Amino acid sequence: MNEKEAEFDFKKLLVKRPAAVCFWKLRRLFQLQNETNRSDPRCLLPRNLREGRGSPSDPERFLDQDFQRLKQSCLKQRLRFTDNLFPPEMKSIGFGALNPDLLWRVEWRRPHELVQNPVYIDQGASRFDFSQGSLGNCWFLASVGALTFQKDIMALVIQDQQTFSVDYAGIFHFRFWRFGSWVDVVIDDKLPTINGQLVFVHSKTQNEFWPALLEKAYAKVCGSYADMDAGHIADALKDFTGGPHMSIDLREASEKLWDVIRRAGQSESLMGCGTPGGRPGMINNKVSANGLVEMHAYTVTGVTEVVFRGHSVKLVRIFNPWGHGEWNQDWSDRSPLWHFVRPEDQKNKVELDDGEFWMSMEDFCRNFSDLDICCTDVNVLAGSDSSFSWKTDVHKGQWIIGITAGGCSNDIESFSKNPQFLVTLKETVEDSRDARSPNLLVSLIQKSDKRNRHLATNLFIGFNIFQVKDIKEKFPASFFRNAQLVGKNKSFINSREVMEFFRLKAGNYLIVPSTFKPNEASSFALTVYTKMETIIQDSSGYGVTRTKMIPRDTDETFKLFAQYADKFGEVDAERLQRLLNENLSPGRKTAGFSLDLCRSLVALMDDIFYSMDASHTGHLSVSELRNALKAAGFVLSDSMLNLMTLRYRDSSGGISLESFVMLVVRMDCMAMDASRYVFMIKMKMREIPAL
Repeated sequence: MNEKEAEFDFKKLLVKRPAAVCFWKLRRLFQLQNETNRSDPRCLLPRNLREGRGSPSDPERFLDQDFQRLKQSCLKQRLRFTDNLFPPEMKSIGFGALNPDLLWRVEWRRPHELVQNPVYIDQGASRFDFSQGSLGNCWFLASVGALTFQKDIMALVIQDQQTFSVDYAGIFHFRFWRFGSWVDVVIDDKLPTINGQLVFVHSKTQNEFWPALLEKAYAKVCGSYADMDAGHIADALKDFTGGPHMSIDLREASEKLWDVIRRAGQSESLMGCGTPGGRPGMINNKVSANGLVEMHAYTVTGVTEVVFRGHSVKLVRIFNPWGHGEWNQDWSDRSPLWHFVRPEDQKNKVELDDGEFWMSMEDFCRNFSDLDICCTDVNVLAGSDSSFSWKTDVHKGQWIIGITAGGCSNDIESFSKNPQFLVTLKETVEDSRDARSPNLLVSLIQKSDKRNRHLATNLFIGFNIFQVKDIKEKFPASFFRNAQLVGKNKSFINSREVMEFFRLKAGNYLIVPSTFKPNEASSFALTVYTKMETIIQDSSGYGVTRTKMIPRDTDETFKLFAQYADKFGEVDAERLQRLLNENLSPGRKTAGFSLDLCRSLVALMDDIFYSMDASHTGHLSVSELRNALKAAGFVLSDSMLNLMTLRYRDSSGGISLESFVMLVVRMDCMAMDASRYVFMIKMKMREIPAL
């Protein structure tokens, strides 16, 4: 039966067939709709779990813009692309990025309008290619400096095959890792200028434009150029790699710090550091007597050991994203100490004011406040000596007020409402060198719903890990009162990400991510890195589970149905509408049950609705909805309950009887199809060859 046939049968059915039959026919219509949208059973999986989507090779489309389609359309029409989602207008620069007098002088120009022979990359991309412009985004540019050391990662981010010649259409794209997925960001090449000069980051080679275009793409992700002003280098490092991140307080650095930096320098890692003091985000912060800029982000570009007068000295190389301004004390470019090192160590001495310099490990810890490392190999951060590959699982979720925003464990009853993730660690043969090193890394990243970065407020977030004996769909408050806590992050902090290493034995564990305070809303991405064979799942269930069927013919309310039935015991859609409006709607300030709603009505849902409406308001609160659905025979996962609440609640935030009935119909149809689709998914997975 095709869609047109289904629509015809449905209309004919409503007039001539009983309501009970209407319901079963309605099921088939919903099935047809679902099958139309689910040609591939994998579509039932959450978006971030679909095969390949959100990976480096198949990124998600930022703001749903398809680079290839847009470019081909421009080429076909012989047009140059203008991005209407990040237009060359004042709002894309944002408030505060420039002095108002300068803001009005900005002109958006393409590279061809600025130089005769623009190139994307001139003889390879380097940290020495660019200088910071009139924007306090040293944190971003310091990360770009680190990125230039990892050519494979950089090629993924900047898409280095782009040109201003072959198939040029004024459109470029870049890839960033954002909250659990790689995204492809499309921009046009109109850049803000004043008097023919780039306002923000600019290349030292006048006709090279990859730094300016990369900055524009990241500004689009942040919301505007102004939203890039002031930040933490760790955010950009994470967005460039998607790998695990570690932040080290240099004031509390351990003896293992040198080993960590050395290992990171030898792997695919990006490192950045920052100085204390000064005013955050200001590019004209005070320059200290030693040459360092206060409250400024720098790139760690290398480490080495030199022999000085017979003793080994550990040195760290630092880069200033300004492209100039350097440390002027021991081991700086012109330090006399270089005269007393071995001849083979003399190669490290460079006397150029290019913003890069050496300093001793001791001076580094004394003058910088923090070090951030982001890498693609977890072994670097874990201190593991083996080459064992870590497995990665990313799960996205939400803390929704009244449903899953339970807050910390200070209130166990509320805490139990948080999303829960069951982790099963299996016995694995381990390298003997790693007998005491961590085997589990948990990372929790929060994502604000605000489009602009400066409007986003980081909540205090954290997570707890409990040992589990009996596996359940959703662990109640009673479990947490006596649960064995085996791990947690050090403290709840208002950071974009919190992470912690653990060493756990094989077994079942429950990870509960939460905000510190209850009823604080945000999205999050929970990433679990493990050395062991692992199974991770949302312990609140898989969508919708039907636990029981509501008795129909034996229910007392079914007698009311008979009063409106015709002599054949049948009730068509119009009789059903009259039944409901005459018995349920009188005195209620609503439009009543429409004929369309009656087409979707499941008999006897009113009993459940009113029994759960403890406040007698005629609406179910969000907190009452889960119990009402459970009484109707449905167990919903947190993600599904979140979705249904957002879809069916009214402006007051409650669920009306009409909406509840429609929701139950949907749930009934989905539950009926669940087993069939799960089977299809399993069969589909069997078709995938083993690696």
